[in-house]
Amino acid sequence: MFKKIVVGISGGVDSAVAALFLRNKGFNVTGVFMKNWDIKDETGVCQVEEDYEHAQWLCDKIKIPLVEANFVKEYWNHIFCYLTEQYENGRTPNPDVLCNKLIKFDHFYKFARTELRADAIATGHYVRTSFGSYLERFVPNADVKLYRARDKKKDQTLFLSQVPQEALRSSMFPLGDYLKTDVKQIAREAGLDVIVRKKESYGICFVGKRNFPSFISEYIPEKPGELVDLDDGRVVGNHSGFHHWTVGQRLKLPNHQFRYFVYKKDAETNNIIVVRGTNHPALYTDFLTTEPPHWISSEPKEFTSFGRMLNCHFRFQHKDSLVPCIVHKDSKNQLLIRINQPLRAITNGQFAVLYNDEECLGSAAITYCGPSYFSLGRELRSEDQNQKLDEGQKQTADRTIC
Repeated sequence: MFKKIVVGISGGVDSAVAALFLRNKGFNVTGVFMKNWDIKDETGVCQVEEDYEHAQWLCDKIKIPLVEANFVKEYWNHIFCYLTEQYENGRTPNPDVLCNKLIKFDHFYKFARTELRADAIATGHYVRTSFGSYLERFVPNADVKLYRARDKKKDQTLFLSQVPQEALRSSMFPLGDYLKTDVKQIAREAGLDVIVRKKESYGICFVGKRNFPSFISEYIPEKPGELVDLDDGRVVGNHSGFHHWTVGQRLKLPNHQFRYFVYKKDAETNNIIVVRGTNHPALYTDFLTTEPPHWISSEPKEFTSFGRMLNCHFRFQHKDSLVPCIVHKDSKNQLLIRINQPLRAITNGQFAVLYNDEECLGSAAITYCGPSYFSLGRELRSEDQNQKLDEGQKQTADRTIC
């Protein structure tokens, strides 16, 4: 049933090993390199050029053809313009979720099926589905379910939590049952050391790793405001725009005895409200609301019952642990989520992703976070205060305002 497979080749080790697995399984494999960004970085380098060279080297090595697909216009119109608008308005979007929904599992999927006549597509994502790694359990006219990867540290179901059912039904994920360490070792044994030695790709989806404040300022005008201490209302500094900062991030303010962190961006005054200390109770909440959700397979049956309540698990950051929650659907199809413990720095614009054991049910964009433990006058337990900063906060924790 599935013979011709088009696999997305990024130039990295994950897509390389996925392509290798497909070829070794005897599929008729074609690699596609997606060109989605073509602007050089601040050093004059366009990362896409190096990635394409590695993709071509890989395809020559394992003897499969490589095709380039240009989605620069689609990425700019559907992802990057939305991204800058969200940052400018004080929200924190997740471009990786949108890239998968609108580029990889929409434009790339349609290109593979219509232009290349593929039976299915494949990627190097660390996820699993109910249809199997190679669609060996495919069932016509049945919905496919999305499951967490075997490697829980690399699991990427959060990033695929908005993917449409049509594309997911025709997608192979050869790495879902493998650990990242195993994937690297397989690549070495296959003589793909050039790819293995590449650094992991982090940063904005397809744009790559950048000096973020400098990069984003090229596209969003500076809009200065004040930094206001939540506890006493004092102005403790100034900022040059919402887009430089995210909730929970540390601001290194000179000549201040306190360590300040971003609590809230006030769109009416253009001020950023800051708090003293990384575990200030204003940074924590156990309640949020969302836009209407995207269910990957189908809406949970619990919402058709009288109570319209779902007990499941929640996360909003890729590497966070799953936390039990109760979800209610209101009459407007919006979700009200009560988490069983306070979480730090939940932010408008990010995605609330819901799970039932290993299954990723779907996700919804967060519209409201709170009330905070500070506004409720509640204290944090010691175990709540020991939550680690997520990776994004670690990377930006030492920015200094000048």
